[in-house]
Amino acid sequence: MAAFLGGALLLVTRSIKAHKVYQEIDGSLLLMFAGLFVVVAAAEKVLLTPDVIRAVQAFHVANVYVLTADTAVLSNIISNVPAVLALKPFVLSLADQNRIWLVIAMSATLAGNLTPVGSVANLIVAERARAAGIHVSLWAYCRAGIPITIATLAIGAWWLS
Repeated sequence: MAAFLGGALLLVTRSIKAHKVYQEIDGSLLLMFAGLFVVVAAAEKVLLTPDVIRAVQAFHVANVYVLTADTAVLSNIISNVPAVLALKPFVLSLADQNRIWLVIAMSATLAGNLTPVGSVANLIVAERARAAGIHVSLWAYCRAGIPITIATLAIGAWWLS
């Protein structure tokens, strides 16, 4: 909300020309991000029945290490922000909601470093690099991302357990 208000203020006061702002908007990235939210919302409505939610809860998602791993995997399949939204139905009935959401926040944030898909910020960087003629391969990214992510997730899970 603060970013929208700040942007609106800049446009209204005309201290920045509107066409300069509009040139910086990446339409395909916004469309992809919006699509992620639509798919996650549709999956929640259609696929996540009460039976499915109960079945997944049987896998001990209340355990910090299990929840950390689940969040990390899901974050690198559908990206970290939609992963948090997708996890909501599975954790709402768990005890100690404060710790559960801290684990999800930590895991989703740090898991974003594992692969380029883990976070939309990674995709933005890769796209900007490609536009500048620099190719960041999956292997080059993962060579740094995998060990850093595993180490930070392990420390984070230990800290929150």
